[in-house]
Amino acid sequence: MLYLVPTPIGNLKDITLRAIEVLKEVDLILAEDTRNTSHLLNHYQITKPLSPYHQHNEHKIVQHLVKQLQEGKKMAVVTDAGTPGISDPAFLLVRECIKEGIKVECLPGATAFVPALINSGIPGNRFVFEGFLPLKKGRQTLMKQLAQEERTMIFYESPMRLAKTLEELSVYFGADRICCVSRELTKLFEENKRGTLTEVAAYFAEKTVKGEIVIVLAGKAK
Repeated sequence: MLYLVPTPIGNLKDITLRAIEVLKEVDLILAEDTRNTSHLLNHYQITKPLSPYHQHNEHKIVQHLVKQLQEGKKMAVVTDAGTPGISDPAFLLVRECIKEGIKVECLPGATAFVPALINSGIPGNRFVFEGFLPLKKGRQTLMKQLAQEERTMIFYESPMRLAKTLEELSVYFGADRICCVSRELTKLFEENKRGTLTEVAAYFAEKTVKGEIVIVLAGKAK
């Protein structure tokens, strides 16, 4: 049995009772970063074996994990924050489990782009989640394509690249396109900066940026 267990994106209280229950019951927890997950488990007094599972080793160990699951082991996949499979590893293991007839269960829980979209003030009835933009190959091509997108768009970005990305978006989408940048969601210093791409880019160019970043961008006007 494989469980996909969402973990808090900031505030440790944002974990579900069911998630805690599952983490206490499984035989092994697959963690993106075992140090970060240890902090969460210690907070809830959960003592379970941890094993690294991330983008750099998932292809190497997937068959070994499938074999253990076939032998009856219960495993939980967690990431540093949010729901496994959303811009984080999980898909490869889930696909192999389905192929082999291993039961997979995904618990509902925290995902950073949902609160960012809802509190952005930008229409959320139709949206497209793009995750992280390509760093090099295909980046400009994708931006040109998305510039014609009429649905609200959601991106993840690192704090180090935020200012540059906002400047690029203003070039391809237009300086007056409305956006909202959310960072440190659910934490003490949560911030949601709304305005045009030019305004928001100028704001973040003037300050040191920390934390997880979600960019919500309005679609092209019909």
